Amino acid sequence: MKFSGWPESGELVVGRVDEIEDFGVFVDLLEYEDKRGLCHISEVASGWIKNVRDHVNTDQRVVAKVLDVDQSAQQIDLSIKDVSDHQRKNKIQEWKNEQKADNWMEIAFGEDISDDDYATIANTLLANFDSLYDGFEQAAIHGHEALEDVDLDDDQLDAIVETAREQVSVPYVTVSGYVDLTCPTGDGVDSVQGALQAAEGNGESPVSADGSNGTSEDGSSGIPDEVELKVTYVGAPEYRIEVQAPDYKTAEDQLEASADRAAEAIEAQGGTGEFHRERRSDDE
Repeated sequence: MKFSGWPESGELVVGRVDEIEDFGVFVDLLEYEDKRGLCHISEVASGWIKNVRDHVNTDQRVVAKVLDVDQSAQQIDLSIKDVSDHQRKNKIQEWKNEQKADNWMEIAFGEDISDDDYATIANTLLANFDSLYDGFEQAAIHGHEALEDVDLDDDQLDAIVETAREQVSVPYVTVSGYVDLTCPTGDGVDSVQGALQAAEGNGESPVSADGSNGTSEDGSSGIPDEVELKVTYVGAPEYRIEVQAPDYKTAEDQLEASADRAAEAIEAQGGTGEFHRERRSDDE
C-alpha cells in the first residue's frame, strides 16, 4: 500500500536511490505514490564528501529523514546521515511488515480488488490499529474479538481473520511451572490422571466436589484458541505445566488456572495439589 499524500517533516521514509548527481541524491519514496525527494550532498553522510558515489549506489534502498516538505514546489528535502543504525533497522522491518500486509490484503480480497475497495478496507483497519500488519497480527492472535470495533461487514471480517490465521507468524512467549499431585486413596492413580486432564482443560476430567469438571457451560475448556498448554511427567509426584501464549500476562494467567484446575480436581478426591515455579525432583 502506498500513501497518496505527503510525508511530514521529521518522518522516516524508505526510498530507492534513483539518480546520483554531484550535488546530491534523488530518492524515490517507496511508501508514497509518485513522490521523490532530494538528499543534498551535505546530508548523505557525516564529514566531508569528495564523491557522493562513494557513499550510495543507484537502486540502493535507503532510509532517510524528512527535513522539509514544500508541496507548492513539489519538493521534499531528505537526510540520510541523520538516521541511526537502530532507526534504519526498525524502519526497514516496519516497511517489510507492511509489504507482507499488502500481500495478505490481496490474499484475503483477491488480486483484482479495486483501488477504492482496497483503500476503504485499509483505512478502516488503520483507524483501529497502528498499521495493517498490526491489524492482521491481532486478528491472528485474537480472531474476531480483535476486530469487534472495526466497521467492516461480516464477510470482510471473516476474510481478514481466515487469512491472518493462515499467513501470520505470531510471536509467542513460553512460561512454565510445576504442580505436585498426591492422593493416598486406593484409586490414587486414577485421581492423579483425572487431575492432569483437568490441568489440560480436558472435559473428561473427574467431577469435583462442586459438580464441575473444569469446563465451561458450553463444554469448552476455557483455554483461548491462541494458547497452547501441555502437561508432562517429571518424576512423582511432580508434573510440568508449559504454556505458550501471545503475551506474558495471558501465559501467566493460563498457567495459574491450569495449576488451580489440577489442585481442585485432586483435592476433590481427597488428595493434595501444590503449585511451584522451580523443579524439585532433582533435589530429592
